[in-house]
Amino acid sequence: MLRYAGRRLLHLVPLLLGMTFISFLVMQLAPGDYFTRLSLDPQVSAETLAALRRQFGLDASPVIQYLKWLRNLATLNLGVSFVYHIPVATLIRQRLFNTLQLSLATMLLTWLISVPLGILAANRAGRTADRALSAAAFVSISLPSFFLALLALVWAARTGFFPLGGSESIFAAELGPGLRVLDRLWHLALPALVLTAAGFGGLFRVARANYREALSAPFVTALRGRGLPESRVRVHVLRNSLNPLITLLGYELSGLISGVALVEVILAWPGLGQTMLTAVMSQDLYVVMAALFFGGLLLIAGNLAADLLLALNDPRIRLD
Repeated sequence: MLRYAGRRLLHLVPLLLGMTFISFLVMQLAPGDYFTRLSLDPQVSAETLAALRRQFGLDASPVIQYLKWLRNLATLNLGVSFVYHIPVATLIRQRLFNTLQLSLATMLLTWLISVPLGILAANRAGRTADRALSAAAFVSISLPSFFLALLALVWAARTGFFPLGGSESIFAAELGPGLRVLDRLWHLALPALVLTAAGFGGLFRVARANYREALSAPFVTALRGRGLPESRVRVHVLRNSLNPLITLLGYELSGLISGVALVEVILAWPGLGQTMLTAVMSQDLYVVMAALFFGGLLLIAGNLAADLLLALNDPRIRLD
């Protein structure tokens, strides 16, 4: 398994090179650059614009710009944001923490709710509980996350039960460690619940279908024929139904950054989603490239984690 993980990590380099190079070229297809709009200001001279482009490395061809960006990346230098005028590494570190916090909390809640309820519905197929949960899953799939976020925003504004935006209160610095954690969880609750409600339906239906399929497999009849207790039979059914869910887990890890962007913007959660939107709209090249780079890392890490977890869960799977 360690050899397999090592080989996969070696594949990381060409994958990231290809992904970042294509992304860099796509960004260059947009007309002009960040400083183009400054040329409309009569107070900014052409010499000043030329000096700024040289300073930020935008006076060279796209390929040369990419090679310079790659050289800086090798030294952990992600450049300077055109919009925020701070190092991109500092900006990404501040916003990425909030996005990962929201995404991981959402993933944990979704799995803790959807998978057990999917198994419950599979064990009670056709009964009232199964029909009610399936209807709730249908509603969850039908309503997009941004619409749920708008509804949650209106509800929070009317009731005042949840804060409107931000990751902590303005007086959070004056609170003790325990109260500051609770304050952050209070701000995190609304966007996490919205994303959990939006993701519940799909995961619930996959868990229910996989468990039902495993429950009717021939090996279950064989286990019961050998006199194995029903509780042990259910354990084997559960393990066999987890493989597709583990595969989905790998894709969810890769979507941590992009999956919450709209909800972050609507509910004013200070994560990477708002930063990416601003960066794309203003052609803040180095911020966009840094976000895409970390997104690629999460994609590869998610797929690798899913493969390793599949091998641990199912001894029939060999990683060669």
